[in-house]
Amino acid sequence: MSVFAAQPFQGIATFGRVPHSQDYSGADVAIVGVPFDASVSYRSGTRFGPRAIREQSLLLWGYNNVLRVAPFQALKIVDLGDVDVVPVDIAATHRAIEAKIAPVVAAGCKVIALGGEHSISLPLLRAHAAKYGPLAVVHFDAHPDTWDEEYSGYKYSHGTPFRRAIEEGLIDTSAYLQIGIRGPTAGPQDYVDARNLGAKLITIDEAFTLGVEKLSAFIRETVGSRPVYVTLDIDAVDPAFAPGTGTPEVGGFSSYQMLQLVRGLNGLNCVGFDLVEVSPPFDGQQITAILGSNLVFEFLSLLALRK
Repeated sequence: MSVFAAQPFQGIATFGRVPHSQDYSGADVAIVGVPFDASVSYRSGTRFGPRAIREQSLLLWGYNNVLRVAPFQALKIVDLGDVDVVPVDIAATHRAIEAKIAPVVAAGCKVIALGGEHSISLPLLRAHAAKYGPLAVVHFDAHPDTWDEEYSGYKYSHGTPFRRAIEEGLIDTSAYLQIGIRGPTAGPQDYVDARNLGAKLITIDEAFTLGVEKLSAFIRETVGSRPVYVTLDIDAVDPAFAPGTGTPEVGGFSSYQMLQLVRGLNGLNCVGFDLVEVSPPFDGQQITAILGSNLVFEFLSLLALRK
């Protein structure tokens, strides 16, 4: 009997009701929660994101009618639970993330990480680059996250992960795209710095001018056959559709456009994913967590089609 035979309000909330297990041997995909939000600069609460996304995943039913695939049938998926984070110590948390994820990736199991704040992408990229080398990165976000120091004297926060990743040689900057960037900044330097570091920064205005089809084609052309890591900050989506996030920026993608963009990655050599910055305390009707769970479902569908 399919796990989706149960009603959405029944059962234990692993992602999509897949088994909760620490045994990933033979698994195609592992879901991992990273409930950490200690370095956020505005509204906290993303530590509750993994739980909320898992709860809303019980609505998925299992078949992707657009991509014509049933990922929960095509893939062996396990839910590894959450990384044992240290709320007051970002360095210790990053070590814990890398220690949990690196052996999973090394074993050939794809990882989908549920955040948590965007600083978690740095140790996730470390774990993936250890296996694949420097990675192409498709980064959906309202913000470049390439600051040097978000707080004076502190090099690690949710505003700095991609500068640190570039400095560590984890990203192939010939294939690093930042998509959906927008909003006021203290000055022009944020965008200048990101581009100087090698990012192909596509503002929301440029994305809307191109349209989803042409933008997806540009992503595929830029990435090619490289191993690609996809990181999706939910604030890439307009707060009208995803209010439950820590640093909302008006004028973003709609839910539908975001779904289309993820589907547009079909055919790429996707080796890892994270979905971050879902903050349930600001998600009164749970629409952000619902969107988050559906985007993870699209990630799974891409992997199923690739298999």
